[in-house]
Amino acid sequence: MIVRVLIADDDPLIRDVLRDVLDDEPDLEVVAVAADAREAVELAGRHSPAVVVLDVRMPFGGGSHAAAEILQRAPGTRILAFSAYSDAGAVDEMRRAGVTDYLAKGVRNTELVAAVRRLAGG
Repeated sequence: MIVRVLIADDDPLIRDVLRDVLDDEPDLEVVAVAADAREAVELAGRHSPAVVVLDVRMPFGGGSHAAAEILQRAPGTRILAFSAYSDAGAVDEMRRAGVTDYLAKGVRNTELVAAVRRLAGG
């Protein structure tokens, strides 16, 4: 089974790296890439990805707003918050919005891939 993934981050370098890392895996397919929260919501509704890798702080609403909207439009989607900010407030806000898991930027690629697979399986 191929896991469909949407990447949403306002940093073009992060988007490119995430796409390369995830697309290198034979069981993962990046179906869309968004540069802001509004685009993430729109693309999630269009592509119904299994997993969204979502930056916490983005233009046009931020990650928590995007997470809540994505889950309304694509209820089966699981969301992995991926952020440079790992403070308790940011984590709590994302969890309240429906985020399933939270990773800090800078983790090893293998940890990111494992988290995406874990979310897709459960």
